[in-house]
Amino acid sequence: MFQLRKTIVSEDIIEKDFVCNLSACKGACCVHGEAGAPLEKEETKILEEIYPKIKPFLRKEGIEAIEKQGAWITSDLGELETPLVNGAECAYVTFNERGTALCGIEEAYNKGIVDWKKPMSCHLYPIRVKDYNEFSAVNYHKWQICDDACTLGKELQVPVYKFVKEALIRKFGESWYKELEAIANKH
Repeated sequence: MFQLRKTIVSEDIIEKDFVCNLSACKGACCVHGEAGAPLEKEETKILEEIYPKIKPFLRKEGIEAIEKQGAWITSDLGELETPLVNGAECAYVTFNERGTALCGIEEAYNKGIVDWKKPMSCHLYPIRVKDYNEFSAVNYHKWQICDDACTLGKELQVPVYKFVKEALIRKFGESWYKELEAIANKH
């Protein structure tokens, strides 16, 4: 671990390699797990505001889940999350003709319908950020369903922090990311 401004960063994001391999995993991270995507408080308002615009991009099952549960939920542990369809996939998930899970929010973003790409936790994955009073912990999340992404990342020699560069800049800013690069180059 090392400190970078008000973040404590795991060296794993520099040392481990990762490149999403959707053709292998079929977007399993949006389908498997025990909870929806973690949300920041501000993101709950965004989801409520953009829902009418992204609704045409969603599946019938996702729309039903959102209209029953809300654009976001609070878990039993008090965590803010995206709702799930029947306790399984994220309500915002769509599937392409090959059965690969995609994000309906991101599809609307890519078509210029909304200006918000997707929840920060999804954009940052496999990095998870936990905010505390004095700092934020920036950690690599190892999940077996992403083994193919780790293999591809190793083949292409792309460290986690480079794979999620856009998301890290979105979260912490360009100058924070440049400092991270400098640390990685010395590592």
